[in-house]
Amino acid sequence: MTVAEELIPETPDESEEPIKQRKNGLYPGVSDELAENMKSGWADTELRDLEPIPQAAETAARRAALSARFPGERLVIPAGNLKTRSNDTEYAFRASVEYAYLTGNQTEDGVLVLEPKGEGHEATIYLLPRSDRENGEFWLDGQGELWVGRRHSLTEAGTLYGIPASDVRELAGALREATGPVRVVRGYDAGIEAALTDKVTAERDEELRVFLSEARLVKDDFEIGELQKAVDSTVRGFEDVVKVLDKAEATSERYIEGTFFLRARVEGNDVGYGTIAAAGPHACTLHWVRNDGAVRSGELLLLDAGVETHSYYTADVTRTLPINGRFSDLQRKIYDAVYEAQEAGIAAVKPGAKYRDFHDAAQRVLAEKLVEWGLVEGPVERVLELGLQRRWTLHGTGHMLGMDVHDCAAARVEAYVDGVLEPGMCLTVEPGLYFQADDLTVPEEYRGIGVRIEDDILVTEDGNRNLSAALPRRSDEVEAWMASLKG
Repeated sequence: MTVAEELIPETPDESEEPIKQRKNGLYPGVSDELAENMKSGWADTELRDLEPIPQAAETAARRAALSARFPGERLVIPAGNLKTRSNDTEYAFRASVEYAYLTGNQTEDGVLVLEPKGEGHEATIYLLPRSDRENGEFWLDGQGELWVGRRHSLTEAGTLYGIPASDVRELAGALREATGPVRVVRGYDAGIEAALTDKVTAERDEELRVFLSEARLVKDDFEIGELQKAVDSTVRGFEDVVKVLDKAEATSERYIEGTFFLRARVEGNDVGYGTIAAAGPHACTLHWVRNDGAVRSGELLLLDAGVETHSYYTADVTRTLPINGRFSDLQRKIYDAVYEAQEAGIAAVKPGAKYRDFHDAAQRVLAEKLVEWGLVEGPVERVLELGLQRRWTLHGTGHMLGMDVHDCAAARVEAYVDGVLEPGMCLTVEPGLYFQADDLTVPEEYRGIGVRIEDDILVTEDGNRNLSAALPRRSDEVEAWMASLKG
């Protein structure tokens, strides 16, 4: 018997524990008359004209590849659960990437189960059904329909995602009784993991996680379209910011963060990561997300931000902008050096190239500039061999991009950092130079200047395509673009 066959919904037990009321709620209880009244008088709202989600064919192909990799094994991929932010409020939910990648569904508590059947697998998506009107859950429970909104019925979900849907509330019990080899993606659903605790091993589960990470290295056409959509919205978000820099000067970096966030929420699901709106010396802090500093004319703004689409694909773009619209001579010199390094890095992105090539190309240019400026003793080969340039450049020159801003992070080293680029891979190229405000090894005028330029690059059959090319990069083009927006 499969897990799906074992999960026949039971009639609610009359003795089941009542839905708990808020301790300091204003109503002490529910009268029998009100409880009975709330059970009836509601229209039938079942949605009967639904179409499958746009990526249904792609998610089916991904499940088929997963099935082929682990024949004869039960595979369990949870979405995750709500996490408490404070007291009785929760953080906004974001389903696990593995689950969303394989189903397209994004609701909390969902679980995808692939049951071995014949030479392949039978997929079932386990979800919470619509909240119960008989026991009052829909209006009394904090996650009931009248509090947080309508869930899809299991029938609706089956149509949308192209996967038969069952009630997730019975899944843990059935998994405890299930036999045969099983793997689970860990870290998202403690209840599901507990049900499988005597059936799984960390090593086997890690193999599942690694496979799903590597499966995302090469994007399909749907994913590429979503990444371009994310980038296009991000470009508009950067334009929004430039138009309100005067308001940011009157307030703080948070005006910049808020301006970009508005674009992300209007056109997408959210920001793909915490926006870095780093003005002045804050640009030298790589992941500056406090965004509470001053925005001053004459200094630079390093804006690292990305819109996430409704299907979870995110852009990741950085521009370093002169707040008053014009680079000073020293700012331009440093900016142009980073631009030259990025140009070298982008040129190295092509099918058949080593993944590391774009990083090495960009780092060589930065090392050459640092030697030329007398900030580090050459020759360049010595600087690179010893990594001396890293005092001022610090980070790697890019990473894979997709449903996670640092996508495919669990992939094997030999498949990622030591791998070879293929058409369909998407990565960032983002060199930078950062002269800390307290760095006594550089001339005083350098201190507090940080520059990063980052674009999202798709590997194509004959080279690459810059998905974020609509945002100017060359220093003179940046100045002209800013002037046109402010004008």
